[in-house]
Amino acid sequence: MISHRHIEVFRAVMHAGSVTAAAAALHSSQPTISRELARLEQLLGYALFERQRGRLKATARALQLFDEVQRSFQGLERVISRANELGRAEQERLNILCLPALGHALLPAVSAAFLVHHPAAQLSITPQESPLLEEWMSAQRFDLGLSEQRQTVAGTRLERLTSLDELCVLPAGHALLAKPVLSPADFEGERFISLAAEDPYRIELDRIFATAGVQRRMQLQTHSAVAVCAMVEAGLGLAIVNPLTALACANERLQWRRFAVSLPFELNALLPEHRPAQALTADYLNLVKQALKRISERLSAG
Repeated sequence: MISHRHIEVFRAVMHAGSVTAAAAALHSSQPTISRELARLEQLLGYALFERQRGRLKATARALQLFDEVQRSFQGLERVISRANELGRAEQERLNILCLPALGHALLPAVSAAFLVHHPAAQLSITPQESPLLEEWMSAQRFDLGLSEQRQTVAGTRLERLTSLDELCVLPAGHALLAKPVLSPADFEGERFISLAAEDPYRIELDRIFATAGVQRRMQLQTHSAVAVCAMVEAGLGLAIVNPLTALACANERLQWRRFAVSLPFELNALLPEHRPAQALTADYLNLVKQALKRISERLSAG
């Protein structure tokens, strides 16, 4: 049978141009290389080289075979190169799946701190809404998921991170900024910028205001909490959004206040149970917890 050694000898002869040079390259002897090359030709049933005045000249078949051999060896070299790269720090890669709001409000600062500790690591952050977020985590596609999901997702382990109440956001100069806490009644007749109709927080807020008998002026809605805050900043109305986005967007033109009715925003980590463990995950998650602790302290301080 034709062995890998026969192919190795053939490739060395083609590269070197002579049996003597091929023997040196393979740390073998000229008679051994000549014997193995002759054996390969015998197994193939045709000549690979023409012998002319002691020199070898590749046949047309040899040139075609060499093209195929080169493609195979290049594939092997890529495998070897990749194997070596994986042992180097710059090839450490962490794949994170998160709610879109977190990509704006939480993860930039966390990622900056992470890269200070792991300057050669690579981060991939993919924003996605539920339920696709949970489906992708269940499929073991990411090392870490950050979700509002309160129930364990198939194929993952859930770790609770924080629960913070939603906040009211108002444009600078609004009269209601005089109050530290806003009640549902304060929104009577106010223009209100809402999340999309199917959003669970929108549904719960509509229930709260309906129970209180409060009529808001519902003219604008959007899927994005960041977009809601931008509209509030532009003076288009008031809103109630998750605390991470509210704090991230707060500036001299956008202020936040507490809401008298508790509407918890929960954030949990989803960790894949069947994906190969990634050593960087624990470090990143620890930085997320530290950032959330600082945010909680900021909210407590008002």
